[in-house]
Amino acid sequence: MPLINAHPKCKLMKCFAALGPYLRESQCQKDYFFFDCLAICVDIKLAPEKRQFWGWWLELRPEDKCFIYTYQFGLYTQDEQWMVKKIKAADIQQKLETTFIDFYERLNEMLASIDCELRLESNINVLPNMTRLLVSQ
Repeated sequence: MPLINAHPKCKLMKCFAALGPYLRESQCQKDYFFFDCLAICVDIKLAPEKRQFWGWWLELRPEDKCFIYTYQFGLYTQDEQWMVKKIKAADIQQKLETTFIDFYERLNEMLASIDCELRLESNINVLPNMTRLLVSQ
C-alpha cells in the first residue's frame, strides 16, 4: 500500500532503518513512524533496568507529498516511557541538539532522495537553538 509518492511502507521502513538505531519499529503504525535517541545516561551506576536517559524523540506522519514531524527533548524513564522534561544543564542540552540535528539532516536527505519533503508541524514551539533546521523549509 503506497503511503507517499508511490512509496510503500516496507520501502520506507527499510530506508528509515538504514539511518541508524533511531527507528522504533514496534511503535510504528500504518501511517506513523517513531524515532528516538537515548543520548545520555542519567546515572550509569544504576543497574541497567533502572537507568534513565536524556534524549529526544521524533514522530513522523505522511501527508500529501511530504512528511510532517514533531519532536521533543526529555527523559526516557526506567518504565520505558518518554517524559517531556526541561533540561537545565547546558552541556546535556548541547549534546541532545547535536544528535538531533545530525539525525534530522540525514532524515531530510533520505526523504529528498525519494522526492519527499520534511516539514515541521506548524503548531509546535521550536527550541531557540533549533531554528536552523527550518531554513530549508
